[in-house]
Amino acid sequence: MTVAAHVVEPAAWTTGKARVAPGVELTYDVAGQGEALLLIMGIGAQRIFWDDRLCARFVARGFRVIRFDHRDIGQSTRLDHLPVPRPWPVLGRRLAGLPIDAPYTLSDMAADSIALLDHLGADRAHVVGCSMGGMIAQHVAIEHPARVASLTSIMSTPGSRRFMVTGKPSALQALLSRAPRTADEAADSAVGFVRVLGGSRYDIDTEVVRSLARVAFERRGSPRGFLRHLAAVCASGDRTRALARVRAPTLVFHGSDDPLIPVAAGRATARAVPGARLHVVDGMGHHMPPGVWDEMELAIVGNTARAAVNRSRAANAS
Repeated sequence: MTVAAHVVEPAAWTTGKARVAPGVELTYDVAGQGEALLLIMGIGAQRIFWDDRLCARFVARGFRVIRFDHRDIGQSTRLDHLPVPRPWPVLGRRLAGLPIDAPYTLSDMAADSIALLDHLGADRAHVVGCSMGGMIAQHVAIEHPARVASLTSIMSTPGSRRFMVTGKPSALQALLSRAPRTADEAADSAVGFVRVLGGSRYDIDTEVVRSLARVAFERRGSPRGFLRHLAAVCASGDRTRALARVRAPTLVFHGSDDPLIPVAAGRATARAVPGARLHVVDGMGHHMPPGVWDEMELAIVGNTARAAVNRSRAANAS
């Protein structure tokens, strides 16, 4: 594939709905042609937070880019008939190593991703997830290995309890701040969140952050869904040993200044996966600003190329 220009045409999205489980439909966007590149967003975050301009870069690279709203948020099915976990008791039980009765788990959300690929007729995909999405991507690679061409885990964790206590308290407080009641509050809250979590080096495009937050609010943000996502994260436990089974080419992409999921969690993820490549971005926090996109694009595309090499070797060996 040729190197994409820094300025590319906006992604031309086709939007649809896929039934992925009994009573659960995901709303998704698809753009481009070629190998599937499945983008999995973080906790409580809608698909629009995969910035259109970043997605357009991958379309220009020749990928079929897929992004979606998780169950319980955005334009996907809300599961408000399920219990609403209380965040601090859930976090306390996780830290204590006690079982958590979550309404669903990250494995269920990984199965949603696979069902979406089925709906779209994609046998395999390059799976890219950030934060909680990185955790889900790891579950996809562990539990559905034949469907994963390559794995990219961005600012995520293998699930060890020790990484729940090494982030900065201000970051966790920002994550668990009161849900906004208006679009203006949502915009202000999103900017404040990014300022706390964004790292020390890269500028924040506050107008874009505000605009996305307003759109997400108008699409009915779901505080209850966010809390069920949090319970899923905590109930799903430590994946470190299971990650040793992953054979897909793996990239771990992390910021050195991440205050929520420290870079040590990225290093641990890379150690856990055989042959994984670790890419640490100096000054990046728990955010994907435009200033890191060149580096991120090249790293992800480089990782997908490893999958092509592996397929060629396997074909030659047979």
